[in-house]
Amino acid sequence: MKCEVIAVGTELLLGQIVDTNSSWIGEQLALAGIDSHYQTKVGDNWSRIESAVRLGLERSDAVVMCGGLGPTQDDITRDVIAGLVGSELVLDETIAERIRTMFKSRGREMPQNNLRQAMVPEGALPIPQQPGTAPGLVVPVPTEDGKQKVIYAVPGVPYEMKEMMLGTVIPDLQRRAGVTAVIESRVLRTWGQSESGLAELLGQRIDELEASGNPTLAFLASGVEGIKVRITAKAPTSPEVSVMLDAEEKNLRELLGDLVFAVDDDNMESTVLGLLAERGLQLGVVETTTCGFMAHRLATARAGTQAFSGGVVARGPGILSYLLRGDPTAVEPEEAALQLARVARGILVSDVGIATTAIEDPARGSETQPFGTAWLAISMEGFETVEQVTLPGDLERIRQFSVISLLNILRLHLEGRR
Repeated sequence: MKCEVIAVGTELLLGQIVDTNSSWIGEQLALAGIDSHYQTKVGDNWSRIESAVRLGLERSDAVVMCGGLGPTQDDITRDVIAGLVGSELVLDETIAERIRTMFKSRGREMPQNNLRQAMVPEGALPIPQQPGTAPGLVVPVPTEDGKQKVIYAVPGVPYEMKEMMLGTVIPDLQRRAGVTAVIESRVLRTWGQSESGLAELLGQRIDELEASGNPTLAFLASGVEGIKVRITAKAPTSPEVSVMLDAEEKNLRELLGDLVFAVDDDNMESTVLGLLAERGLQLGVVETTTCGFMAHRLATARAGTQAFSGGVVARGPGILSYLLRGDPTAVEPEEAALQLARVARGILVSDVGIATTAIEDPARGSETQPFGTAWLAISMEGFETVEQVTLPGDLERIRQFSVISLLNILRLHLEGRR
């Protein structure tokens, strides 16, 4: 069973919107055991959309079309599908009433052009999940040999698309493909090693897994978020898959040690805040270089935010003079970072204070302290440290690397690894 993805929308070609939908759909197809060899982007043009779909149906058993189901004139996905399968568009009164109810619940009158979204090709099945005004479609496509291919049409709005994919499209594809096994993944998130370095550390284990074929490993480079190691396993039932994932996670943790900082959707900040919350500790932040990046990530973490006291952005010489009790230019950057971490404990009434400073201006850099040199400081009872690091990239990346690097140092200390 092969399925390909066609993302519809001129805005995707112009770079006005990044096509994250196709990558997410591709990941879900892989997890479901459905082969996917092609992904296509096409603008809002009838002939080009039709050509893309015809090509998709020639080389695949199923096509997922994403986008072009809105109420405006350039939303022509349903029209193209109807023309391609030789069907008339007919009004589905159930969908129309559902859309009217959505507008009424918001205290608004439904514009008449929204009825376009209730037009369905004859023979198509509306997808039951409909979180927005755009209904999804399952459209059977008979073939000359008497078999059947299928087109799925889902909205481009990510949360609407995901609900339909998980609720209808993926299960229907698995049924058509005869997939009965459960395929699941777990992602170990690592920091402090390159992709090639991880491959070297795990080389022998990768060879063993390639020989067995199940589970499998894949590396996903994630920029300033580190390298993800994805374990994928297949078994007849979900509990059996979980046993396999647990065993392989244990193997990898023994090989990778403290490089692993989180699993699946957790990140560095949620990990650190969780460790602090377990110990009943509060964290305060003073930021210079990072300009509020740190506080934003901590305040919006998935868990443990009760352990975050707050943050102070100290950028100008006035606030720095106040916090450092003197001329900031007279203090070495390393000492300034540590003093600011101590200040974070005091003014934010925190058990743990962290702070960053850096060479942010290339003109201020030197041979020993070039642009991107940063000082990452932690102050808490019984432990203080300042680490000097040289971070890559432009100022934006230096700020992002400063945040995750400092949080990682704190994580390692809280875990007793340094």
